[in-house]
Amino acid sequence: MRFRPCIDLHNGVVKQIVGATLSDAEAAGLKTNFQAKKPATWFADRYRRDNLTGGHVIQLGRGNAAAARSALSRWPGGMQVGGGITADNAEQWLDAGGSHVIVTSWVFHDGCIHMEKLKQLTRKIGKERLVLDLSCRKRGDRYLVVTDRWQTFTTEAVTYPFLDHLSGYCDEFLIHAVDVEGRCAGIEADLVAYLGRWDRLPVTYAGGISGQHDIDLIESLGNGSIDFTVGSALDIFGGTGLRYADLARRYGSVQSMGRNA
Repeated sequence: MRFRPCIDLHNGVVKQIVGATLSDAEAAGLKTNFQAKKPATWFADRYRRDNLTGGHVIQLGRGNAAAARSALSRWPGGMQVGGGITADNAEQWLDAGGSHVIVTSWVFHDGCIHMEKLKQLTRKIGKERLVLDLSCRKRGDRYLVVTDRWQTFTTEAVTYPFLDHLSGYCDEFLIHAVDVEGRCAGIEADLVAYLGRWDRLPVTYAGGISGQHDIDLIESLGNGSIDFTVGSALDIFGGTGLRYADLARRYGSVQSMGRNA
């Protein structure tokens, strides 16, 4: 179980945003928990210093490419990058320093997954360089994958058969529980427990973590095999629930390297 650090970029600035409020209507209803005064490179330098590999640089909309590239350049191969990734630009982002590219909307489109696009991307960069973002929202008793800045529901649910099928085309899964993302009000325990019973590829969970008790719950429900990322609760993002230094020391890369270790 590892701590995966993040750099979430919005309009070129490191921010922590309540996930369900993010939309194309930039100013309408957007709730921002934190806006950094320091550039993305400051965070990348810190993660590199602490050898926290496998973190995420996420571009939330347009206007973030320069900041993302600057962060990746400070630690080539140290972080993954997502946001606007396609088969046409994936290699460019890897060349810019990303260890992996993270993809959602390009392969999930018009409400479903387009397997030919996924296969094209895997052929182009190799499954070992691809992370699939299966960020999801609960509808009924299922967690459905959402795209387009987490606003569009697809028909694809996070299930074991679905994870099994996709595992042949990627190296990891990143799963945001969007309904609790940025709210610091507790994790989606049912989702974590479900993911904890699947063990074919590394999985990173994000969403709702408010303190150490939530991390302990992820470790318990996830059988110690689900990695996690923390946003708004973390002190370097203005939070009061968790100290970055504590997580880096306890759950850093010197610990287990995931399910493939």
